[in-house]
Amino acid sequence: MSQLSRPLTRVLAGLSAGVVALGLATAASPADAAAKPSTRKTTWTAAPTATIRPGTMMYTRGAQCTGNFVFTDAEGGVYVGYAAHCAGLGEATDTNGCEQDSVPLGTAVAFRRGGNLATEGTKVGSGTLAYSSWRTMRRLGTTAADTCAYNDFALVRVAAKDVAKVNPTVPIWGGPTGIDTDGTQVGDQVYSIGNSSIRAGLRPLRPKTGSSLGTSGGGWTHQLYTVTPGIPGDSGSGFMTAGGKAIGTLSTLGLAPAPASNNIGDLRKELTFAQRHSGIPGLRLALGTRGFSADLGDQG
Repeated sequence: MSQLSRPLTRVLAGLSAGVVALGLATAASPADAAAKPSTRKTTWTAAPTATIRPGTMMYTRGAQCTGNFVFTDAEGGVYVGYAAHCAGLGEATDTNGCEQDSVPLGTAVAFRRGGNLATEGTKVGSGTLAYSSWRTMRRLGTTAADTCAYNDFALVRVAAKDVAKVNPTVPIWGGPTGIDTDGTQVGDQVYSIGNSSIRAGLRPLRPKTGSSLGTSGGGWTHQLYTVTPGIPGDSGSGFMTAGGKAIGTLSTLGLAPAPASNNIGDLRKELTFAQRHSGIPGLRLALGTRGFSADLGDQG
């Protein structure tokens, strides 16, 4: 498999390895799982005017990924999730998070829109890397093969001055309505937003639907096909079930035995791991401000 956030030339060079990570470099180069809910109520900006949302383009030292969902903590902090390999320092085929180096916590991350292969687009906000499953697993000495291979999740804390630009609603689909807890079965429908700069911001190419090939890796991963597969720059983007439950985060492109399939990390397991080991109290998923619908009528 291969990651979806490394430079495109590295992704193409790694295709023979079988799995490729889906990030893209462009012109610029322990809280308890049952932690108490936030003690501060976050007031979200209206979804149509929000510039930081699920699907937002996120740049870390030139590598472009796509935000999955919004999260909050007990102190009112606001975070956007993406893939841990988006902040990794390895090649596109380096997918074992227990063995790979990553940039330090506190590294600057930019939220942008309108990017393409020639430009990163307009900066709409800033944040800092606050949690990386890869860094955490290395610190803990994690050795479980499935965890090392599929726990690919990181959080970027939105700068205080930019929190007023955030809404947790997934564009087009709405939701999330909660977190899926029972995995996927073969044929289950899934929904996502892709925002790779390769698509140059073309709205008709953003919504993605597909079906699951089932759950594997001890529940850590779900392989799936979408009408248009995740491509470099889509890494980290969130997937929802037919009921709008957040099910996973895009990690890798599978080449064999299911060519052009994608692998998503299981969000319930990734978030539980983060709640236990991130040191962020009260960490939890923020629900959308409107309900989920499989109707493509809302292009906001």
